[in-house]
Amino acid sequence: MGKKKEQLAEQEKLQQEISRIKLPRGNQTLGILDQRLGASRMRVRCLDGKTRICRIPGRLKRKLWVREGDIIIVEPWEFSGEGKGDVLYKYTPTQVVFLKNKGYLKKIEEMDEF
Repeated sequence: MGKKKEQLAEQEKLQQEISRIKLPRGNQTLGILDQRLGASRMRVRCLDGKTRICRIPGRLKRKLWVREGDIIIVEPWEFSGEGKGDVLYKYTPTQVVFLKNKGYLKKIEEMDEF
């Protein structure tokens, strides 16, 4: 009986996680982390076709841990948005599956072919 309750609780947790996925707003875009450069900076391939050097803002430095290959939300800088940006959010593996099913990551799949 205990296992059944644990399984139900886990399924509820997954449903809540999927139903509250943060999506990019305004000038924010999705990206794949290509390379970590050190000092909380990284090279990110964004869906708008640009490669940016992004950093993790101070308020998220200890909370947001990223690895190469992670899907993230990037907000380009206002004054030099072409080449730089901030990392705002990292998606979990279940959220990435949901985004692929909904079609948000079509461009990423096309970029991976090359």
